Amino acid sequence: MSKQAGLPMLGQDDEACCAPMVREPLGEETAAELSRMFKALSDPVRLRLLSLIASHEGGEACVCDLVGPFDVSQPTISHHLKVLREAGLVGSERRGTWVYYWVLPEALAKLSALLQIPVASSAVPA
Repeated sequence: MSKQAGLPMLGQDDEACCAPMVREPLGEETAAELSRMFKALSDPVRLRLLSLIASHEGGEACVCDLVGPFDVSQPTISHHLKVLREAGLVGSERRGTWVYYWVLPEALAKLSALLQIPVASSAVPA
């Protein structure tokens, strides 16, 4: 028997037991929306782009700042940014000749809420 049994998981609260996926099955519309977001994030370039945008100073990044870290062309970066935008993960705005991107907090909140599922851990050897 594990010495860990009965101990609360760190970072978990009472609401974690009631995460949407555990509380009730996802509806068709919600599942479709979330699957578009997860599908967009399944590409490593897009996942890195989202991370670069989110961690950029001021919370937004110019497309000119997003091309350098990748070994792909600017049109490819633009394509990936379009996929992130269409999935509802980032917002954008044209300012002069440049486009600026920022992460949409409500999209991250939806993904986070779905993934806050308590995971039963196996017995940890003493």
